[in-house]
Amino acid sequence: MNKIILAVLLAGFGAQVIKLIIYWFKHKRLSVHDLFLTGGMPSSHAAFVTSLAASIYLQEGNSTAFAIALILAFIVLRDAYGVRRTVGKEGQAIKKLFAIHHLQSKDHYALGHTPLEVVIGALIGIITALVILI
Repeated sequence: MNKIILAVLLAGFGAQVIKLIIYWFKHKRLSVHDLFLTGGMPSSHAAFVTSLAASIYLQEGNSTAFAIALILAFIVLRDAYGVRRTVGKEGQAIKKLFAIHHLQSKDHYALGHTPLEVVIGALIGIITALVILI
């Protein structure tokens, strides 16, 4: 298997497993649905894209592919913290309005990520790339 793909998949899956473990300790329950939850510690989006950029750098050096992956990583990291967090806060406000007016909402409003969740996800991605490619 391609080592870059392996590193990216392991980083993303590893971040999701860590997220599930943390969720279980907090709530003492798990379901299949929880595997696909967004938001929370650590950011699997950050793990995916930083693993991709780091893996390409380790395999190809300072190449055009690395530059593209790095730019993509910055966009995804910014989105994970900024845009998704703002949308999540708005979703929670809507959920409160539903509760005030006694309306039902089955939607899940993920809050996005804190800066720490993004940094930890990015570190998981970099460490995974180093382990797989070195």
